[in-house]
Amino acid sequence: MRALLFGTYDTSTHPRVAAIAEGLRACGAEVTECNAPLGLDTAARVDMLAKPWRAVGLLARLASRWTTLARCARRQPRPDVVVVGYLGHFDVHLARALFRKVPIVLDHLVGASDTGRDRRLNGGARDALLKFIDAAALRAADVIVVDTDEHLNALPERHRARAVVVPVGAPEAWLTAAGSTGPAGDGPLRVVFYGLYTPLQGTPVIGAAIAKIAGAPVQVTMIGNGQDLAETRAAAAGSPAVTWIDWVPAADLPAIVAGHDVCLGIFGTGPKALRVVPNKVFQGAAAGCAIITSDTAPQRRALGDDAVLVRPGDPEALATALLQLADDRAELARRRQAARELVADRFAPQQIVAPLMDRLGSPARAR
Repeated sequence: MRALLFGTYDTSTHPRVAAIAEGLRACGAEVTECNAPLGLDTAARVDMLAKPWRAVGLLARLASRWTTLARCARRQPRPDVVVVGYLGHFDVHLARALFRKVPIVLDHLVGASDTGRDRRLNGGARDALLKFIDAAALRAADVIVVDTDEHLNALPERHRARAVVVPVGAPEAWLTAAGSTGPAGDGPLRVVFYGLYTPLQGTPVIGAAIAKIAGAPVQVTMIGNGQDLAETRAAAAGSPAVTWIDWVPAADLPAIVAGHDVCLGIFGTGPKALRVVPNKVFQGAAAGCAIITSDTAPQRRALGDDAVLVRPGDPEALATALLQLADDRAELARRRQAARELVADRFAPQQIVAPLMDRLGSPARAR
């Protein structure tokens, strides 16, 4: 099977596409790419909802990238399937125009309307526009990829028969990074969080938990920037046990995370937070960290007993979990090993794409 990855996605900020590409190759597909990164992260796109006059800049940038993509497409041999990468709500329409009678797969990891609600920019005309964008993108796809059963069930009923669940998983670089770290030492428990500080991630909960364990043998590294950063830092109450880092190159992140004992997941309480298993949970586990994240249906189903699950939005529960792992190094070592084995066995690239490969087994069936 010849698969073409297509769109304005950026694997340095959204590694989901890289994991799918690795999985397709591992399953024997010939994978090529037509990729022209848009250069706007999710936060910048969302900001345009609050400042509609910036949409002109988005359209100009999109037109430039689409010109590049169209030229690339003309140079490619005819693919058996086109996979439109994450945040491809507009790209899927270009793919449909360029590759007629070829099955189009849309990685609909996050809906535009879902993102608007999570960033507190929903309501009124904005909400109607985002729902229209989602609906149009879903109609244009032959196969719709989502990451959890909850996201599958959240799709409009008429689209569910064309959807397939492909867990986020972790690219191979994260599994490789775990090999460079040794067992936990006798020093402070090394804890890492990385992300965009969105409401879904519930970072103020992490900040409040940090304040509660002041003086304990726990050292926390907080990587990233975003919407809830100021509130998170305030909640941490100036704890000296925290290192705040604004940005880390994507290529360096696996090794940095692998140098910690614990990777924190998400702790938000909104509807979106209850439907996802985030990148950082799979990636941190692949890198050999013990995982602490919120006790939600999709995370419980994916992680089971191989992660420490705490009540969403509860800093006391998070603080208690951190103190327990700091106190019991044998349990910490067991958790680290179990988490990595879970990803290697069930959520490595080849495993996560198996449902998609099954759906694409027949091009006619995919269409």
